[in-house]
Amino acid sequence: MSKRVGIEEAIGSIQDGFSVAIGGNVLHRAPMALIRELVRQKKKGLKLIKTAGAHDVDVLVRGGCVASVDAGFISYETEYGLAKYYRKAVETGLIKANEHACYTVISALNAAKIGVPFMPVKGLMISDLIEENDYFDKVVDPFSGKSITVVKALVPDVAILHVHACDEEGNAIIEGPKFEDVLMSRAAKSVILSTEKILPKSQLQFKQDQIVIPGFLVKYIVEAPKGAAPGSMPHRYEVQDRVLKDFLKNSEYEDFQGYLSQYEKSDHRKGV
Repeated sequence: MSKRVGIEEAIGSIQDGFSVAIGGNVLHRAPMALIRELVRQKKKGLKLIKTAGAHDVDVLVRGGCVASVDAGFISYETEYGLAKYYRKAVETGLIKANEHACYTVISALNAAKIGVPFMPVKGLMISDLIEENDYFDKVVDPFSGKSITVVKALVPDVAILHVHACDEEGNAIIEGPKFEDVLMSRAAKSVILSTEKILPKSQLQFKQDQIVIPGFLVKYIVEAPKGAAPGSMPHRYEVQDRVLKDFLKNSEYEDFQGYLSQYEKSDHRKGV
């Protein structure tokens, strides 16, 4: 049963070395309040799973939290350029980048969702990625006898997701694009939700068709208005342009601490 808690308790349940799936896509609806709390709690050795990431992964890498990243794409959108902290960490060997296509991440999560060890991915037959990623291999199709490429299941220890609203039991609504959040909620061993608002259960009684993540999958609920900032939240708020540009421009330790501090009050809104 879901439990509404403060952000410290929710993130405190994530252990060093956990495999963490991160919801949202590039600069949109990423669980940034939860991301920043991972940094504040100095989590280490995290293995990140993301189809298309940007500021979320860059913040965790800059905070020294990351051991590896399985992703199809890590970069900001055109106006902001590359995820420079992630790129530098990969180039210097501080973290391991397991390069995917976005679809192979989705396929690996689908394998986890249905409880099988791997998933066939035909597109890998003509890709050099199979030689570069330990999660890819070839097996023999028992029906045709032909070789087929497969991707190993990615089973997150936890998925951290930010949603528009949920009730006290964690039944969640996402407006606009769902990205891979719904899939991650099914593939992960547990789910932590941050939400723009918590609604009385009665308000969702006649909106069952809008619930995309059922509460029985959710371990913790954290109330976090503007919890995707400085990224966007579809239908709620836009990207905080100046914050992102300053984050990429100013690389000193004090600059990063200043970035974390400006969200301290909003990230630590009382959850109970």
